[in-house]
Amino acid sequence: MIDKQVDSLITAVSDIFDGATVMIGGFGEAGSPIELIHALIDLGAKNLTVVNNNTGSGHVGLAALIENGQVAKMICSYPRTVGSMVFPELYQSGKIELELVPQGTLAERIRSGGAGIPAFYTATSVGTPLAEGKEQRHFDGHDYVMEYGLKADFALIKCKQADRYGNLIYNKTARNFAPIMAMAANTTIVQAESLVKAGEIDAENVVTPGIFVDRIVTITNPAQESKLIAEGRVYP
Repeated sequence: MIDKQVDSLITAVSDIFDGATVMIGGFGEAGSPIELIHALIDLGAKNLTVVNNNTGSGHVGLAALIENGQVAKMICSYPRTVGSMVFPELYQSGKIELELVPQGTLAERIRSGGAGIPAFYTATSVGTPLAEGKEQRHFDGHDYVMEYGLKADFALIKCKQADRYGNLIYNKTARNFAPIMAMAANTTIVQAESLVKAGEIDAENVVTPGIFVDRIVTITNPAQESKLIAEGRVYP
């Protein structure tokens, strides 16, 4: 068994390279690995393709990564939400690319990527602009659009508790995309709120097995995106 602990955030993200595809967990602020994202900003990797449910809020976390000019393309379901200011402005000025994916399709594309399924058919987006240019098939009297599985070079995710071998459990709905992103990435980097000894996590409760995790950094008091925004915080 391998001890997957690393001693710092910057060590955890140190090999993320220019042009990498990075999946970032989170549904809004729930499960968003703020500290890992900020470490990626500090690292300075550019021309990233980022896969996330949305495009961040305020001027911290994912929004800050985008604002810092490090993201060339977003693959997401909600490019504009109540608190999103950075991405809409950059997109409208032609400074960032967007691939819009319905939320259920996004989840299935990630799951398929992790499961080794290259493509699948879905009825979602049939008859809409999102289906244009995509292969379509007819099954049992219905039309379907083909979507490709999504894989990534890296995944940045957040968990409630981990052991040193990388077995993870999450805080309720904060798990959201994290388990499937961990499976779909070549390298999965985790920030854990607490680290326990091997065997302290009941095997029946493990959500993400350690086989899908490469590095763990412990962040005992993780930042809350909404609190940072309310305080008017900006990163870097």
